[in-house]
Amino acid sequence: MCQVIVTCRSMLWTLLSIIVAFAELIAFMSPDWLLGFPRSDSDVNGAGGDSVEYRPSLGLYGRCLRVGTRGVGVSCGPYAGTFAEVASGFWQAAMLFLAAGTLVLGCVACISIFSLCFQSIMKKSIFNICGLLQAIAGLLLMVGLMLYPAGWGSEKVIGYCGPEASPFRPARCSLGWAFYAAIGGTLATFLCAVLSAQAEIATSSDKVQEEIEEGKSLICLL
Repeated sequence: MCQVIVTCRSMLWTLLSIIVAFAELIAFMSPDWLLGFPRSDSDVNGAGGDSVEYRPSLGLYGRCLRVGTRGVGVSCGPYAGTFAEVASGFWQAAMLFLAAGTLVLGCVACISIFSLCFQSIMKKSIFNICGLLQAIAGLLLMVGLMLYPAGWGSEKVIGYCGPEASPFRPARCSLGWAFYAAIGGTLATFLCAVLSAQAEIATSSDKVQEEIEEGKSLICLL
């Protein structure tokens, strides 16, 4: 019989697990990891007169550039047609680690929804299993984020950040929101791993067991 058990700690863990998975996915796909140095439309179009400054952005595999007169219109898309065309070997490695971590988080997010009804898998606590997976995902994401700045010396980055760009030194570029979102998501992933233990304690408490023995199928506890 499926018994739906909802506690504050288990619900918090479920919601945060879903949010973290989406945050990492959006950050991974975003082109806003690096913001290039300010440039004007005349630099691109060769037009005279008034010009509007803008900052192109560069992601792991995508980029955004302004096109057209006076920068009207933004062209965003992948700069790499294949994995081998990614800016540097460090970014290729970073993408693999980040993608693996995000995939694990996505699986955990799906499982966390079912944890409201099923608290164990093959007599193993679903919260403990998911907490372990989230800790592993956090390590994968952390390695990916450490590899990422090592690729700032690539030709692609130099074109956006200037000739002074080198590994771990973005020169005239600044970090975009996607990089910070990935860092925040990684920290939240480790928080989820800790909360999973609290969710396990909350759903296996004496109060929950008492309500199960009373035959209740929906159990809600603060």
